[in-house]
Amino acid sequence: MDVSKMTVSINKAINTQEVAVKEKHARTCILGTHHEKGAQTFWSVVNRLPLSSNAVLCWKFCHVFHKLLRDGHPNVLKDSLRYKNELSDMSRMWGHLSEGYGQLCSIYLKLLRTKMEYHTKNPRFPGNLQMSDRQLDEAGESDVNNFFQLTVEMFDYLECELNLFQTVFNSLDMSRSVSVTTAGQCRLAPLIQVILDCSHLYDYTVKLLFKLHSCLPADTLQGHRDRFMEQFTKLKDLFYRSSNLQYFKRLIQIPQLPENPPNFLRASALSEHISPVVVIPAEASSPDSEPVLEKDDLMDMDASQQNLFDNKFDDIFGSSFSHDPFNFNSQNGVNKDEKDHLIDQLYQEISGLKAQLENMKTESQRAILQLKGRISELEAELAEQQHLRQQAVDDSEFLRAELDELKKKREDTEKAQRSLTEIERKAQANEQRYSKLKEKYSELVQNHADLLRKNAEVTKQVSMARQVQVDLEREKKELEDSFQRISEQAQWKTQEQTEVLENLKQELATSKQELQIVQGSLETAAQSEEKWVTQIAELEKERDSLVNAMARREEEFSTLQGQLEYTQLKLSSTQESMCQLAKDQRKMLLAESKKAAEQVIQEALRQLEEPSLISCPGSADHLLSTVKSVSSCIEQLEKGWSQYLACPEDISGLLHSVTLLAHLTSDTIVHGGTTCLRAPPEPADALTEACKQYGKETLNYLTFLEEEGTLENVSSTAMRNCLSKIKAIGEELLPRGLDIKQEELGDLVDKEMAATSAAIETATARIEEMLSKSRAGDTGVKLEVNERILGSCTSLMQAIQVLIVASKDLQREIVESGRGTASPKEFYAKNSRWTEGLISASKAVGWGATVMVDAADLVVQGRGKFEELMVCSHEIAASTAQLVAASKVKADKDSPNLAQLQQASRGVNQATAAVVASTISGKSQIEETDNMDFSSMTLTQIKRQEMDSQVRVLELENELQKERQKLGELRKKHYELAGVAEGWEEGTEASPPALQEVVTEKE
Repeated sequence: MDVSKMTVSINKAINTQEVAVKEKHARTCILGTHHEKGAQTFWSVVNRLPLSSNAVLCWKFCHVFHKLLRDGHPNVLKDSLRYKNELSDMSRMWGHLSEGYGQLCSIYLKLLRTKMEYHTKNPRFPGNLQMSDRQLDEAGESDVNNFFQLTVEMFDYLECELNLFQTVFNSLDMSRSVSVTTAGQCRLAPLIQVILDCSHLYDYTVKLLFKLHSCLPADTLQGHRDRFMEQFTKLKDLFYRSSNLQYFKRLIQIPQLPENPPNFLRASALSEHISPVVVIPAEASSPDSEPVLEKDDLMDMDASQQNLFDNKFDDIFGSSFSHDPFNFNSQNGVNKDEKDHLIDQLYQEISGLKAQLENMKTESQRAILQLKGRISELEAELAEQQHLRQQAVDDSEFLRAELDELKKKREDTEKAQRSLTEIERKAQANEQRYSKLKEKYSELVQNHADLLRKNAEVTKQVSMARQVQVDLEREKKELEDSFQRISEQAQWKTQEQTEVLENLKQELATSKQELQIVQGSLETAAQSEEKWVTQIAELEKERDSLVNAMARREEEFSTLQGQLEYTQLKLSSTQESMCQLAKDQRKMLLAESKKAAEQVIQEALRQLEEPSLISCPGSADHLLSTVKSVSSCIEQLEKGWSQYLACPEDISGLLHSVTLLAHLTSDTIVHGGTTCLRAPPEPADALTEACKQYGKETLNYLTFLEEEGTLENVSSTAMRNCLSKIKAIGEELLPRGLDIKQEELGDLVDKEMAATSAAIETATARIEEMLSKSRAGDTGVKLEVNERILGSCTSLMQAIQVLIVASKDLQREIVESGRGTASPKEFYAKNSRWTEGLISASKAVGWGATVMVDAADLVVQGRGKFEELMVCSHEIAASTAQLVAASKVKADKDSPNLAQLQQASRGVNQATAAVVASTISGKSQIEETDNMDFSSMTLTQIKRQEMDSQVRVLELENELQKERQKLGELRKKHYELAGVAEGWEEGTEASPPALQEVVTEKE
C-alpha cells in the first residue's frame, strides 16, 4: 500500500469535525499496518497533529488507535510503547477540563495505556482478546498464583473499560435522540470497540474465577467476588442501555447478560455459563464506507473481460483464425511478407484495443464505486433529514403547546400584576427601613473603627511614654555609674594624697631629727656646715611643692562633688515631670475610652427607643450567649481596675475591658430589642425595661471609674442584677424542644436514619416490581414511557441512598470531633436543636420517597397524573436539601466527608431533573397518541366542542385560582403545626430547626 495513501487516510480519519470516524479510513489505516508490518507511518503522521490543543481531534485519535491495537499488525503494540509516557502526560492535561471532551479524552487515554501495559505483560493475549479455552489455560501456565494475578489484572482492565463506558453515557442527554446526531455518534462510535473488549474480559473473568474457586478457599476469594459483582452490575446496565440506542442497532448486536450473576461457590454452575457473543452484521459498515474489491474478484473480472474480447475477435476474423492466428495457409493470394505485415498491424490494433479496454474498465469501476458511495451518502443524508424533519415537527408541536400555555400564564400574570403593586409598595417601605438600619449600622461600624484607631494611638503614646521612661532610667543609671566612678577616683586620690602627706610628715620628722643631729654635730663638723645648709634648703623647697599639690587635689575634689549634686538634682526633677506626664496621659486615655463607651451605649439605647430601626427578629439563645459574655467582661474589668489601682502604669488591660464592655452592652441591648419582636407582649415589655435599666446602670458604673478612689467606690452589683433579669426572661423565651427525653435524642437519630434508608430500599424494590409488571403487560409507547419514568425514579432513589450514606459519615465525623470525652448520646443531647433538625429532615426524606413511589405506581397503571409525580420529585429534592443543610451545619469546611455530601446532593438534583424531564417527555408522548380525530365531525359539532372547551377553560381557571389559595392556606397551616411539633419559635416565620441552627452558627 502506498504510504501517501495511508497518510491521507489517517488525516481524514483524525480530524477536528465532530462526526464519527469513517469506517473506510479506519480500515485503510489497519491494512496499512499489515502492509508495513508496524505503525511507523501512523505515529509519524500523528506526531504532527495538535492533539493537546483540540479535544475532538484527540478523541478521534484514541478511537483510531484503539482499532489499530485490536485489529492492526501485532507490531503496532511494540512501535507504540515508546509513546506511552506521552499518552500519560496528555491524559493528565485533559483531566483538568471538566466539560466537553476533556474528561472523555483523559479517561480514554488511561484505557489505552492500561491496554498496552496488559498486552505487554501478557503477550499470549492478542489485541482483539480472542482466545480459546485451551489458550486461556496456557496463559496461566497451570499455576494458581498466575491465575490469581491474571484475574486481578483483568479486573483492572475491565474497570477502565467500564469507566469510559459510563463517562460517555453521562456526557450525553439521554432524554433526547442523541444517537442520530453527528455529535452523539462521534462520542458513541468508540464504544463499539469497548463492547467487544468487555464481552471477552467478562467471559474470561468468569472462567478464571471458577478455576480459582476449585483451587482456593472461598474466603480467600471474597474480594474477587465482591469486585466481580460490582462490575457485573455496571456491565449489565450499560449493555442494556446500549442495546436500546438506535445507533448501535444497525452496527452491532449487543448480548444481554444473565439476570443473576454466576454462583462461583457451586462448581456445576460453570456448565450454565454462556459466553456473551457480540455480532457485527455484514452490512454494519458505516454509510459512508466504500466497497473494497478483493484480488480474486479482480482476477475473475479480468477473465470475463478477456472472454468477451475473444468472442468479439472471432466475430471479426473468424473462429479458425482466432484458434490459430498464425496459420495462413488457407488464405490464397497473400505472400509471406504481406502476412507478416498484416500480423504486425493486427497485433498493434489488438494492443491499442486492449489498452482502451483496460482504461474503460478502470474508469467504469471507478465510476461505479463513486456512484455507490454517493448513493450510500445520499441515503444516509436522506434518513438523517427525515429524522430531523420528524424531530422538527415534534418540536413545533411542543412549542405550539408551550405557546398556548404561555398565553394562559400571561393572562394569569396580568391578573396577578395588580396584586403585586401593593406588595411592591410594602417592599419599598421595607427597603427604606432597611436602608435606615443599614445607615445606622454603618455609623456604628465607623464609630467602632474610630475607637479602635484611638485605642491604637493611645497604646502607641503609652509605648512612647514607657520608652522615654526607660531612656531616663538608663540615663539615671549611667549618671549614677559615672558619679560612682568619680567618687571612687576622688576617694582614691584623697587616699593617695593622705599617704603622700603622711610620708612627707614622716620625712619631715626624720628631717627634723636629722637637723637636730646635724645642729648637734655643727659644732663638731663646722667644716661641713655649708653642705648641710644646702640640703636643708632643698628639703624645705620639696616640702612646699608637696603642700601646693595637696591644695590643688582638694580643689578638684570640691568641683567634682558640686557636679554630682547638680546631676542628682536634675535627675530628680526629670523623674517628677515624667511621672506627672504619664499620669495625665493615663487619665486622658481613660476619659476618652469612657466617653466613647458611653456614646456606644447611648446609641444602643436610642435604637431600643425606636423599634422602627430594628426590622430583623432575633433569637433568645443568641441573647443568652451575649449576656454570658458580658458577665465575663465585667469580671475582667474589675480585675483590670484592681491592677490599675495597684500599679497606675499598667492601664492597657483596663482600657481594653472598658471598650469590650461598651460593645457587648450595645450588643445585649440591640439583641434584647430584636428578641422582643418575637416575644409575647408581657415578656417583651419586661425585657425592654430590663435592657434600658442595664444600659443606665452601665453608664453610672463608667462614671465611677473616672473618679480617683479605691475599688470599694465602684460596684457592679446593679449591673449584675439587671443581667440576671435579662437572663431569666431570655430563658423563658427559649423554644420548646421535641417531647422526648434529651438522652433519647441520639437513639432517635439513628432510628430515623435507619427508617429512611429502609424506606428508600423499599421504594427501590417497588419500582423494580412495577417495571417488571409493565414489561409484562404493556407494549409500544406506554412501555417506553413507563421504562423511562421508572428508570429515572430508580436512579433518584439510588442517588438519595448515596446521599444518606454520605450524611451518616459526616454526622459520625461531627460527633467524633465535637464530643470530646463525652458519649455520642451526650453530644446529641447537648446539641438538641441540631439533633431535632436531623430527625425532621430524615422523616421528610422517607415520607417523600413513599409518596413518590405511590404516585409513580398510579402513573404506570394509567390512573395517576404526571404532574403529581413531578411535584413529588420536587418535594423529595427539597427534603434531601433539608437533610444536607442539617448535616453540614456543624461540619468543617475542609472535611472530605462534607465534599462527598455536597457531591451526593448534586447527584440528587441531577436525578430529580431527570425524573421531571422523563415525566414531561412521557406526558407529551402519551398526549400525542390521544389526539382527537376531527375528520368525521361537522361544523356544528366542532362549534359545540369549541364552546364546551371554552367553558371548561373558564372552569379550570377558576379551580386553579381556588387551588392556589388553598395551597397557600395549607402551607401556612403546615408550618404552624410543624412549629408546634418540632419546637420552632412562635410568632416567627416558619423555618426548620436545622436551618435556624445554620443561622445561629453563622452569627
